[in-house]
Amino acid sequence: SFTMNTYLFVYDLMQFCGHTWIFTNMIIRFISFGKDSLADTFYSIGLVMRLCQLLSILEILHILIGIDKSRLFPRFLQITERIIVLFVVINSQEEVQGKYIVCVLFFLWNLLDVVRYTYNMLARTGIYYLPLTWLNFSLCIPLYPLSVLAKAFAIWVSLPYFESFGTYSIKLPLPITFSIYFPYVLKMYLLVLFIGMRFIIQNLLSERKAHLGTGNIKKKRS
Repeated sequence: SFTMNTYLFVYDLMQFCGHTWIFTNMIIRFISFGKDSLADTFYSIGLVMRLCQLLSILEILHILIGIDKSRLFPRFLQITERIIVLFVVINSQEEVQGKYIVCVLFFLWNLLDVVRYTYNMLARTGIYYLPLTWLNFSLCIPLYPLSVLAKAFAIWVSLPYFESFGTYSIKLPLPITFSIYFPYVLKMYLLVLFIGMRFIIQNLLSERKAHLGTGNIKKKRS
């Protein structure tokens, strides 16, 4: 309906503005300060990044109520991966926030999202610009695996701090002592991260084939 399409356009516009601001800020800071800008990337753009990622949870709701025809499971994996790495790993460990890997990770995320939300906004209005369509469904193929490697590296770098500070590790005085050592949880999640990557890449390739097939390209050109 027109109302739902307008709502989705506004949502995409908000995300586009947020990610464009982050991406532009990162580039300008790097041009101005060079490598010195990398260490405090999280302090400069972390708040807006957290807001954008929290807002992205709505995309799961969009699929559940049927106004977005994307597949639920791959999108759920992509969103939860970012939420876990950003809020559980990076946000909770100040020592990790200054690592260069955080800057690399944010750059990959925002590059993908600027392209994706630009494409989505135009698609809501019935505009399909072929180079942008190609970029949207092709750029993610090499960059998503790179972002998974960056997420895995950020988790690996954080492990010594979780071990030292005991963050999220708990021990409950039950009749049978029960404890959760959070570094072990993160190590198991690394396995989940790479298993999930296989399903997401399959979905990305399927979407690319569906949108960039010869018939679809001719239809969108017309």
